[in-house]
Amino acid sequence: MGERIRALRESRGMSRAVLAHQCGRGPDWLKKIETGERELKSHALLMNLAVALSVTDLSVITGQDSDITTTIPSGRLPHPGLPAIWDAVMSRPLAVSPPATAPDPAHLQGRVAQLWELWHRSEQNRTEVGALLPDLIRDAETAVRVLDGAERRAALVALSELYRLVRSATAYIAPPELAWVVADRSLTAAQDADDPAAIAAAAWTMGNILRETGRPDEALRVVVDASDLISPHLENSPDDWRGVYGALQLHAAVTHAREGNEGDAWRFWEKGNQAAKSLPVSYVHPSTVFGRANVDFHAVSVHTDLLKAQQALGLADRIDPEVMPSVERKARLWVEVARGHLQRGDRTAALMVMQIAYNTGRETVQFTPLARAVAADLWRKAPRALRPQAATLAEKVGVSIAS
Repeated sequence: MGERIRALRESRGMSRAVLAHQCGRGPDWLKKIETGERELKSHALLMNLAVALSVTDLSVITGQDSDITTTIPSGRLPHPGLPAIWDAVMSRPLAVSPPATAPDPAHLQGRVAQLWELWHRSEQNRTEVGALLPDLIRDAETAVRVLDGAERRAALVALSELYRLVRSATAYIAPPELAWVVADRSLTAAQDADDPAAIAAAAWTMGNILRETGRPDEALRVVVDASDLISPHLENSPDDWRGVYGALQLHAAVTHAREGNEGDAWRFWEKGNQAAKSLPVSYVHPSTVFGRANVDFHAVSVHTDLLKAQQALGLADRIDPEVMPSVERKARLWVEVARGHLQRGDRTAALMVMQIAYNTGRETVQFTPLARAVAADLWRKAPRALRPQAATLAEKVGVSIAS
């Protein structure tokens, strides 16, 4: 594999430093991969290498047309709601005139909470939430500018939550610079409010962006630091503080799993599991949806990322999807199950499950890279009798790969 990576890199005129940087790694790491001194076990890093090398099929890198090979969908799907959100975020005025009626932080927090609820229950969450975000962004920014004291701190917490939602709604459809802007604003607002739970939640969002951009070590450092910040307050804290703490543990578990670190992945998952046990059985965090069902869902994800398909599917068989508190997470659970079937080489089952995922949460499947990758793999490699169905799914998801 190392020799193939080196040959691909050199054929494209890329230096080792350039390719390593695009994967969020240093040139020494890539040198060890190319010379065979280090084994490349991380599926996420394989995906990053494939994208950086403009390779559409991982088998070109791995040299094996195996059941875990997946196809890389090209491009980012556009979304009609993005320009208005971009304008609201990037056109923040330097001077703000006080509104005729003083902003009410409690009302602002209620509007943000309603949008988070809509995000998790809608099959077309990006479209429905995205249409409401621009006005709320402007109102929240105005409130923070004209209020002071305790009211301003409450508005800052709402603004931090709102920018976290902006990040979720624009993930995979917006240029990277927007992700960094909203993540930084979320964290800054939380720090200005001096609210540990808001800071930890903003760090959870920042960790997601760092992981998605190939910086797993930085992602882990952020979420571990946030865990250390909030953990001293947990004994007598509200449930939502422990919910944020649990979400941070699950984030670290998945990050480790994608790096192939099985022991660390399960160590952090168990921390999240213990956090869930300390909360009421019916508890669900309003934005991260941390709770019992989400912990079980992440166990499936960890197994899948570690390429333990049999264990992943066995766990998934024991999960009732209807208890998942979020349409988005429910759709993502079905995507994880489809990935497990692909790892076992059962493309018929994977296609059936992906159709369920799409019918559950259309925009989740359309705009999530892992889901698009599964749809692309099925489009190219489905059994002959199922190719029309695979092609229909690929068209719905928006996968476009030159044959």
